[in-house]
Amino acid sequence: MNNYRLINAFLLLMAVVAISFAFFYLQRHVGLFPCPLCIFQRIGIMVMGLFAFIALIINPSKFWARLMLWFGSVLGAMWTAGVAARHIWIQNLPPSQTPACGPGLDYWVDTMPMFDVVKEVFSGSGECASIEWTLLGMSIPMQTFLLSVFLILVHLVLLGKIIRDRG
Repeated sequence: MNNYRLINAFLLLMAVVAISFAFFYLQRHVGLFPCPLCIFQRIGIMVMGLFAFIALIINPSKFWARLMLWFGSVLGAMWTAGVAARHIWIQNLPPSQTPACGPGLDYWVDTMPMFDVVKEVFSGSGECASIEWTLLGMSIPMQTFLLSVFLILVHLVLLGKIIRDRG
């Protein structure tokens, strides 16, 4: 297996482990229900994993194809980092500035246009501000942010590999 495929396999593995940890441990075992921002972070990790999976399976030889798959994958990781950063900011607001709890993502999706749903999610809600579980003193969004920054760094290594192999 060449380095290009190996790095994409690693990215896919990281996505599967992260989503599995969130779903099977945090959601099923601990009993935490994901807030809207947590769901958006999961979507970013899934997008990254999907592009890494496609790159792993088809193993394109063309520079532009590798670059497009890399771009889709790194975009998922960057989306996750951005949403996690916003989530951390909301969690660190003073209690008087914390957004009120809303009706929830399911209700918003059923009753509002998608653009408004995204706007509502990023404005945050009371459930996004609560810290219900920590590991080593870090909330779930902090851990997700660190993971996504690490994944972005792995993407930079992958980009270097793509550029070196171009010739």
